[in-house]
Amino acid sequence: MFAMSSGRRALLEQLLALKDEAGSHSPSMLTIVEEVPEVAIDVDACFLSNPYATELFLRRLEADLIATRRIRDVLEFYPSQNTVVAANLAGFLQVPAERIFIGNGAIEVIQAVLHRFAKRKIAVNIPTFSSYYEFAPEGVQVVQHKLNKADDYRLDVAAYLDFIRRERPDTAVLINPNNPDGGYLPFAELRTILAGLREVETVIVDESFIHFAFEDDQFTMRSAIGLLDDHPGLVVVKSMSKDFGIAGIRAGYGVMAPQRVSALLANGYLWNINGLAEYFFKLYVEPDFQREYELVRVRYINESQEFFRALGRLPGVRITPSMANFVLLELIDGPPADDFVFFMLAAHGVYTRTCSDKIGLQGHYVRIASRTLEQNRRIIAAIQASLEAWQPEDAESTSASSLAG
Repeated sequence: MFAMSSGRRALLEQLLALKDEAGSHSPSMLTIVEEVPEVAIDVDACFLSNPYATELFLRRLEADLIATRRIRDVLEFYPSQNTVVAANLAGFLQVPAERIFIGNGAIEVIQAVLHRFAKRKIAVNIPTFSSYYEFAPEGVQVVQHKLNKADDYRLDVAAYLDFIRRERPDTAVLINPNNPDGGYLPFAELRTILAGLREVETVIVDESFIHFAFEDDQFTMRSAIGLLDDHPGLVVVKSMSKDFGIAGIRAGYGVMAPQRVSALLANGYLWNINGLAEYFFKLYVEPDFQREYELVRVRYINESQEFFRALGRLPGVRITPSMANFVLLELIDGPPADDFVFFMLAAHGVYTRTCSDKIGLQGHYVRIASRTLEQNRRIIAAIQASLEAWQPEDAESTSASSLAG
């Protein structure tokens, strides 16, 4: 069990109860602060964002909207309709506006696409982002292709295509890089897979973490958007929350065939994003902003990869290779993931993501997001201290369900 005072153990029990209420997701930092105010969150390494990009956005927001008082217009008046925002984004993405569906976060795009176009069977790799099977429409079967722990949960292209041929789904989902392990499909392998999925009516490629992936020394990012003309059933989903650090304003988009966008718009989504999200999309396409963003993107990638290497050198843990802004860390002969995550929060103020609810993971796993250099050092120190506080001889009595005793 963990060595701790009775007061800290009570906090741990409250945090575990919040996790139970959150289901397959984690309670937000704001929820924890409101429900368990005794806990001081020093570092949020649970939710995924580039903190340097957040700072860049805030500087521009201050100059463009706050200092000029244009923020009043953004708050008082309706934002533009979906198609207007899409038209603003089209030139930057180099696709026609009628191919772009703007979402209130990528999660709205995912739900809309699954509910409108998945008819019979959805194929997902596991472990994966739970919404892709939780949002399956009633009557639609979900089949799971299990990734192999011995291969660091890397997708085997040949095995995956064999699975697709056997199951014959009408919808297939690929997250690249994958969540929660950060596994990345190089562009050449992705093209091979898409060529093998031509008979699948809808192929979703979720690129929510693509800005953290790279294939050369210039940190070049390769998106599947350029493959849309060759694959009519392809749907590319993009969250702006992670790479731009703006989860709070809810911004995402999907790129797909024009008739699919029309079908979604015909069922609502007229004013589905807010004025701050529209402001971000306008900022996103500005050349000056992109130049500044590229600098913080590369800086963050370098620091994140060094952070992952440092984590891999810690005793008692094992990490999987990651091309995202997070890493999957296995606790070798250590505490259950829930207990570890919420002990770190209660004792050290560092919030990470338990993966006990992730289907397909074999072992005790924690997902840890990269933050700033200083925050990453505090995360490493908290992990070391928490592992040292664990007393394995009492492990049988320390499951989350028995902490009250």
